[in-house]
Amino acid sequence: MSDKIDAVLKSAVDEGQVPGVTAMAAGPTETLYKGAHGIRALPNGAAMTPDSVFWIASMTKAITSTAAMIQVERGKLQLDTPIEDVVPELKGRQVFEGYDGNMAKLRPPKSKPTLRQLLTHTAGFSYDIWNADLGRYMEENEIPGVISCENKALSTPLTFDPGTRWDYGINIDWAGKAVEASSGQTLGQFFAENIFGPLGMTSIGFKLTEDMRSRLVGMHTYGEDGKLGPMEFEIPQQPEFEMGGGGMYGTVADYTKFMQVFLNAGKGANGHQLLKPETVAEMSRNNIGDVDVVALKTAIPPYSNDAEFFPGMQKKWGLGFMINTADVPGRRKANSLNWAGLGNTYFWIDPTSKICGVIMTQLVPFADPTVLGLLDRFEEAVYARA
Repeated sequence: MSDKIDAVLKSAVDEGQVPGVTAMAAGPTETLYKGAHGIRALPNGAAMTPDSVFWIASMTKAITSTAAMIQVERGKLQLDTPIEDVVPELKGRQVFEGYDGNMAKLRPPKSKPTLRQLLTHTAGFSYDIWNADLGRYMEENEIPGVISCENKALSTPLTFDPGTRWDYGINIDWAGKAVEASSGQTLGQFFAENIFGPLGMTSIGFKLTEDMRSRLVGMHTYGEDGKLGPMEFEIPQQPEFEMGGGGMYGTVADYTKFMQVFLNAGKGANGHQLLKPETVAEMSRNNIGDVDVVALKTAIPPYSNDAEFFPGMQKKWGLGFMINTADVPGRRKANSLNWAGLGNTYFWIDPTSKICGVIMTQLVPFADPTVLGLLDRFEEAVYARA
């Protein structure tokens, strides 16, 4: 199997599709594949290695959601009560309905957001990357983008009434704030003590250590000639808030240790019981009812293409993950958990087949068709193993 996967990844590098790529696949306790090809940064960076460090962006969300569920297990947070009871900064948040001429239309929401709605992206928050009106509102009100890690970035209004639809946004950043408020720790401290330490995850976090920086993969983007080149990028290392929705750096090995918890009824590959089996079951089921996950239409093309996984398939959301509702031929089974990061990092967790996988590159815009094709071929090679 390793030869087949190596051939898939190496061909993508040789053909100039990606500067470099690292990938890993695993069962509940065993490694099925781990490899790396290419270089960490154009034009002549160090060789990519399996322990290379990537900005994992929105792959942070599943970890923050897990932290929130640890607090639910402990009775420190509740899924279905107003989250403003824990995070009072959310009190009085209004619904933004777009513009009437030059006037922003705002009104009170019909209900108050809950933690369950934050974890399922049904609380009412959006991202400016996929909402042009919200981007205009943020510009007019001098609200920075969330990637600034400034608290003011979280001052955006809701864009719909909580619970009425799904839209991707800053929900998990607020879930992170709830973890901090309920624990008395920063998010990074909570992760280190309750997730990373117990699972043996050693090269992951909001802050780049000197060792992690020595293995860091550079960001890339397309030039006017259509070719990839280096791009200056780094998440603030002295942030006003640690961005639970997308602020972390990490490796494929550490993220795999996290994913294995969801293949193993809440237990890490090292035997540590991180979550109760019933918590994993709750996180892994449809938590949005009749609401569906919808395609994301870009409002900022340099950072994201239009994005939809498995077009034509109904998608749902659990507590921290997207769920595909049908089998993908030759690949993951129905009810697999998955998501991605803006820099074109992708993962899936297939509880039926007992397989998880992660593939990381480092380039924007998101949902790069070439990288999505590489994900498909990597996954097919994993499932075709002897």
